[in-house]
Amino acid sequence: MLEIALGSALMYYAAKEAFDIKPKPAEAVYYTETLDSRNDSFTRMHRETVQVKPAIIDQFRGIVHQAYDYSCGSAALTTLLNGYTNLNATLTEQQVMDGLMKFGETDKIVERRSFSLLDMKRFVSAIGFESGGYRGEFSDLVKQGQPAIVPISYAGFKHFVVFKAYKNGRVYVADPALGNISFDEVRFKEIWENNTLFLINVAPENRKNLLALQDSDMRHVEDATVNRYALVSMQYPQFYMDKIADKASTIRLDKNMNEESDSYGDLNYNFLRLYYKNK
Repeated sequence: MLEIALGSALMYYAAKEAFDIKPKPAEAVYYTETLDSRNDSFTRMHRETVQVKPAIIDQFRGIVHQAYDYSCGSAALTTLLNGYTNLNATLTEQQVMDGLMKFGETDKIVERRSFSLLDMKRFVSAIGFESGGYRGEFSDLVKQGQPAIVPISYAGFKHFVVFKAYKNGRVYVADPALGNISFDEVRFKEIWENNTLFLINVAPENRKNLLALQDSDMRHVEDATVNRYALVSMQYPQFYMDKIADKASTIRLDKNMNEESDSYGDLNYNFLRLYYKNK
């Protein structure tokens, strides 16, 4: 009896290893194939795991997505604290908003429906970090070698983003509304509001690098390409449009009643198209 049990256990173990039964991550993509002994098995020849994730996850990698239209300041500060300072816990935007309301100029915050750099400085000081708002040239921003909150005026709005890095003529920022985006240097200088930046002083041993550039940040569309193609309507030759219209129309067999035509009296196919007229 013991020999039978031991043999069954060995068979189960061998089958388990042969079929590679292991826990699979939720993001794994599974392939199904028809087993054909005449060809190499795809499963036998390919063992790597393929993982997929929504593009929005990478777009907002390391960024706290602002919860309200007026909360870019609190979301940018939360992003900077979580991504650059070695806190004991990961902060939520709501916690930072509560802190800004408590230590900032509450009446002015309610009146203007936004947070200022002074509000940020007071809250950051309350949790034990030195910080400050400064004005400087673009070269000063780059030389800091650390992320900073910068105000920009973009698309008709005043907005807070986190400056991440400058590389090869482009400025990379963490935008609480749009995610990880970049501007060319000239464009960034145009929208940078008052050349202002907000820095948090963090000792090297207490820094994080969650806002460091990654390969995915380098994938961007040049501004010239966007300007050239973004609003261009696709144009097709007229004969191709007529062909499409004919295929979607009703065909009717009619007699040619034009006496001046060479095919007078012949039966011809006519395409009856539908036209819509605006009132």
